[in-house]
Amino acid sequence: MKTLKDLFEHQLKDLFSAESQLIDALPKVANKASDSKLKKAFENHLEETKEQKKRLQEICDELEISPKGETCKAMKGLISETESFIEEAGNNEIMDAGLIAEAQRIEHYEIAGYGTAVRYAKELGYDNIASKLQKTLDEEYDANGKLNKLAENKLNKKAVS
Repeated sequence: MKTLKDLFEHQLKDLFSAESQLIDALPKVANKASDSKLKKAFENHLEETKEQKKRLQEICDELEISPKGETCKAMKGLISETESFIEEAGNNEIMDAGLIAEAQRIEHYEIAGYGTAVRYAKELGYDNIASKLQKTLDEEYDANGKLNKLAENKLNKKAVS
């Protein structure tokens, strides 16, 4: 990578890999949630993630690059951490509270990635692409906020007892 454009394309491929991995992992996570609102939040985010992956494909098509070829090692690690947690959770209340924690780690990673990609797109003069990436960034912030509300308003309290 010698230019910001090279770095930007690398970031897009990394995000594409991250979203692909998340599409595979989210059904398993949703399945482990016992709280109906949490399960629904994961199911809704799965559909949103599929749209985000499509949006990245459109961006890559516009830039005439293939989104494939990278493996997002960070997402691979975050999913592995989630799988390990699932094996260790002792009851439904701890499972739900812990799934939120694991999901928020993933959201924060995505927020960082998309925030960077938006900035690079703007620097490179790709205003339309920056807008598409910003839409995804906003969705990631929203997903994180919904998880926060579920944790604070209900699920963390249930895990205390």
